[in-house]
Amino acid sequence: MTPETPALREMRWWDIDPVLELEHELFPDDAWSAGMFWSELAHARGPHATRRYVVAEDPATGRLAGYAGLASAGDLADVQTIAVAREQWGTGLGARLLSELLRAATAFECAEVLLEVRVDNTRAQRLYERFGFEPIGFRRGYYQPGNVDALVMRLTDPAQARTESSESNG
Repeated sequence: MTPETPALREMRWWDIDPVLELEHELFPDDAWSAGMFWSELAHARGPHATRRYVVAEDPATGRLAGYAGLASAGDLADVQTIAVAREQWGTGLGARLLSELLRAATAFECAEVLLEVRVDNTRAQRLYERFGFEPIGFRRGYYQPGNVDALVMRLTDPAQARTESSESNG
């Protein structure tokens, strides 16, 4: 990492407004609401936490460069969201965010991780495939408006996933 590399840290309540700005920029038609983020963060701290949310902050500007969140239930985790600012596309930030979520899934002792991705988002699909996610089905008309299908992908044993840090180590 260089001094210009966005730093990952736990998402806190004061991050919700900048997260919403990026959320509306990237997902104008189906952006999450502030209430959805508040609800997720309510389950992200304390001894019974079931969520992990992180933000990536650009050290030069202080602007949010990305964010990601994971929910766990029993031995199953679900990637709730991953977003990277357009100016950060191609920098590896998405891989770093996903790696952090997989570390959290391992800490939550999850045996598998699921996610949904738009069928027309091949960039994201390639990222997930690099980490070992495999397609397992579709959710018809999942993304609204537009009635766009979601590809459901699964990763078994997130502790053994091909993460960003393991790829750079050999």
